[in-house]
Amino acid sequence: MPDLKIYLVDDDDSVRRSVGFMLKTSGYQVEAFSSGDEFLTAAPKLEPGCILLDVRMPGKDGLEVQAELNERGVTSPVTIMTGHGDVGMAVTAMKAGACDFIEKPFEKQTLIQALEHAEERLSDDDRRHQRRRDALVLLNGLTPREYEVLEGLVKGYPNKTIGYDLGISPRTVEIHRAHVMQKVGVHNLSDLLRIAFAAGVGEKDAAERA
Repeated sequence: MPDLKIYLVDDDDSVRRSVGFMLKTSGYQVEAFSSGDEFLTAAPKLEPGCILLDVRMPGKDGLEVQAELNERGVTSPVTIMTGHGDVGMAVTAMKAGACDFIEKPFEKQTLIQALEHAEERLSDDDRRHQRRRDALVLLNGLTPREYEVLEGLVKGYPNKTIGYDLGISPRTVEIHRAHVMQKVGVHNLSDLLRIAFAAGVGEKDAAERA
């Protein structure tokens, strides 16, 4: 997708020049970095885009850069560039969340197809973040008790179990549940749960259990 921001991370100057030229002539905006450490230093100030990341580099290699991006919660899609003998490393990178890998030397069309795949991932992330923001707005008006009831519903608990956990009667749980649905503007449990999942309700408990 022309005008898409591409962050090219490779210690080889000739690769940065040739790949950068290839991308710029296809309408992409390119910012190049000569090391993973240089890119990680700049990353907090960069706008969303796609990352073209070489595997073997001095200092932090591509896998270490990817791991640090994951730790920071950076969701920009990563495409791994790999030499012939590094396919195993590329597979490891994909298991860690990279959306694609391409073997050097690669044709222009191979690179463009990989970036189109990455751009689709970026668009999906944007839509998911927007759904979460919208869902959080809808749940913002709930009282603490109503939110606790919603958390119980997300866990799949019946009213009786939720009431027991919260020290209230099942009938009171039913009243809170009705208020939650009214405030959120839904008429059935499935729609309510869809919004709750989009907002991340229950994610903290799931992470603590993992």
